[in-house]
Amino acid sequence: MRILNILHDSIVDGVGLRTVIFFAGCPHHCNGCQNPDSWNYSNGNEWTETEVFVEILQNELSDVTFSGGEPFLQAKEIAPLANKLKQEGKNIWCYTGYLYEELLKNHDHAALLEHIDVLVDGRFNLTKRDLSLCYKGSSNQRIINVPKSLENKQGDLILEFH
Repeated sequence: MRILNILHDSIVDGVGLRTVIFFAGCPHHCNGCQNPDSWNYSNGNEWTETEVFVEILQNELSDVTFSGGEPFLQAKEIAPLANKLKQEGKNIWCYTGYLYEELLKNHDHAALLEHIDVLVDGRFNLTKRDLSLCYKGSSNQRIINVPKSLENKQGDLILEFH
């Protein structure tokens, strides 16, 4: 996996205390992106699944957030890690510029979705930026309960935070 950074003890990237994995590479290049260094895949470092897993488990109180860049560019590599984290009881959030419906159309993306608890989808839109929103940067983004959405075969099971 190509990773830009791992941040421990975040309280802004999902509910509760979280370890955030910032994956390298992003095709979206959103205007106003908070992390434009993540756009270039070369800016990251190679990590093995085991190295990332061990790093995350160092803090047994933290859950996990996949961010970026764009995590779904490396979905095939991340899915086995996500599976192992779920087996350890970790709650997993994931931020993506893709829409939930787009992810379902790609086998590797859909396989990763099966291990995600909450998906924040949609590209950041600077004209819809709203600092009062919890866990998302612009009003066009959705916070989706993935297990229930997969079960009901719809992406409109949105979670609201105030």
